[in-house]
Amino acid sequence: MTRHSLDDLLAIMARLRDPRIGCPWDVKQDFSSIAAYTIEEAYEVADAIDRQDWTDLCDELGDLLLQVVFHAQMAAEQGLFEFADVAHAISAKMLRRHPHVFGDTRYADLAEQMQAWEAIKAAERKDKGEAVDHSALAGVSTGLPEWKRAQKLQQRAAATGFEWPGPQPVLEKLAEEVEEVRVEFANGADPARLEDEIGDVLFVMVNLARHAGVDFSQALRHANAKFERRFRRMEQLAAADGGAFAERTLDEQEQLWRRAKQDEGGQ
Repeated sequence: MTRHSLDDLLAIMARLRDPRIGCPWDVKQDFSSIAAYTIEEAYEVADAIDRQDWTDLCDELGDLLLQVVFHAQMAAEQGLFEFADVAHAISAKMLRRHPHVFGDTRYADLAEQMQAWEAIKAAERKDKGEAVDHSALAGVSTGLPEWKRAQKLQQRAAATGFEWPGPQPVLEKLAEEVEEVRVEFANGADPARLEDEIGDVLFVMVNLARHAGVDFSQALRHANAKFERRFRRMEQLAAADGGAFAERTLDEQEQLWRRAKQDEGGQ
């Protein structure tokens, strides 16, 4: 069996994008239309890791690599850059940002290394001609998933000493923010106000997860998986009892939920 290489993948992508003999779907794509798929594939990589399905991980990493190759091919067509430039840029960045590995620099501890990492990134932004931003929050990308951006903003703020001393005051703040949501509902549920207050709740939840040492995204993935597992079990129980789940009253559905939880020893 032929074992394909990275060069094969690059050639396949170029053929798929060929305006004359390529795939019509691939040919009509652009950076914007492909971006959503790139994000989706990254999450599928995380899902495979979460499930510890290493065969699937290999497959998903291939899908993610295809996204990189796809973007690089479109860039090459426009004369912007090629895949080799992508590989060179990330290699140079890793060498530059790890002087303690590829050079003679030594750091006293991880905290000092992280400070140096941020200093190197700031120097890179300056070299690119970006406006000088002396804020501790400089460089936190607006393109991140919002929960991740919240986490990074909080981490940057914490590095300056602006930090809750522990999880308890965060829990108290969370209770305060939830109460403000309740008040908004009681006062007529103004959409703009609710968006603001619920945003505060979510921001505090990210902070709580950070203090707990819990990955917010992974925790939500686990919650989603648990809900899906139990909901599917409810549907099975309803079918076994006769009739569709959607035909049950809310009270009957709640009883099925409790049974589904009991079946897996859930709380």
